[in-house]
Amino acid sequence: MKKIATIIGLMAILLHTGCESGKEEEKEESKFLVTSPLEKDTCITKEYVCQIHSIQHIELRVLEKGYLENIYVDEGQFVKKGQMMFQIMPLLYQAELQKAEAEASFAEIEYLNTKSLADSNIVSKNELALAKAKYDKAKAELSLAQVHLGFTQIKAPFDGIMDRFHVRLGSLLDEGELLTSLSDNSKMWVYFNVPEAEYLDYKTKLKKDSLMKVSLLMANNQMFEYQGIVETIEADFNNETGNIAFRATFPNPNSLLRHGETGNIQIKTPLKNALLIPQKATFEVLEKKYVFVVDENNTIRSRQITVAAEMPHLYVVASGLSTNDKILLEGLRKVREKEEIDYEYVKPSSAMSHLELYAE
Repeated sequence: MKKIATIIGLMAILLHTGCESGKEEEKEESKFLVTSPLEKDTCITKEYVCQIHSIQHIELRVLEKGYLENIYVDEGQFVKKGQMMFQIMPLLYQAELQKAEAEASFAEIEYLNTKSLADSNIVSKNELALAKAKYDKAKAELSLAQVHLGFTQIKAPFDGIMDRFHVRLGSLLDEGELLTSLSDNSKMWVYFNVPEAEYLDYKTKLKKDSLMKVSLLMANNQMFEYQGIVETIEADFNNETGNIAFRATFPNPNSLLRHGETGNIQIKTPLKNALLIPQKATFEVLEKKYVFVVDENNTIRSRQITVAAEMPHLYVVASGLSTNDKILLEGLRKVREKEEIDYEYVKPSSAMSHLELYAE
């Protein structure tokens, strides 16, 4: 019986201790964290989907019909301006050139003989003019034959990188048939679309005669090591999207970027005396953002705010708050409007240091 009494006594003590600890935890949990907006200079980063293009990207096509006799380059190869790339069988055009050369030589001799006779007043000036015209025509036909023969030799028009071949050695080619593409990747043009309001912001804030600098986030989520400069903005807005196209030029000395790639353009905009609050301190009602403000009587009251910009884990507040306001940091779902709370105040710098903060 003594053992049973002892066990009952221990259980009572444990039960009483558990109740007391539960009350203490409940008391601790009812204490909320409160902070204030933080005012500081920072910058926001905006991203835009972009398309990457070579500054020169052309198709190489056949200008004369014939068999593809030689290929002097390979797919993906870097070629220099003037380098021989393709040879179309030139036999027909060589024969035409030889014929044109012979006719030009005959016409030249005939013209010189007629000129000699005209100088001696043996033939009229009209006959001399006719001989001169025949000679000029023969020279023109010779030039034309040389051009046609030149079309059988396809050379690189600029330094660039070869694309894949669309034909193979020995193929019978028609005039205009595609051989390959050539890209000059020494610099890249990156196109991205900007909404009208943001375009106006950029243009009004940009100093006269200065150029906007941008960064490129590549498809592998790595930043491209060189910055780009916005050199061109299209003339018109797209009436369907309300956007206007920007073109940034990036140096590409290592040829890392290629024609047709995608990525994201990042533009950083500095903000003076920005008012920052944690995103987790806000809630939405009908697409409008609110915070819970604690007044001098420790009473909770909701207040609508206007967000000027969004950053990772942070909002930049345009209106609705000041640095003197105290806002509920956590436990937004545990309180009700006009409820009196017990809180612990956390300095804004301390509250934000626990966030993954990217502001500078």
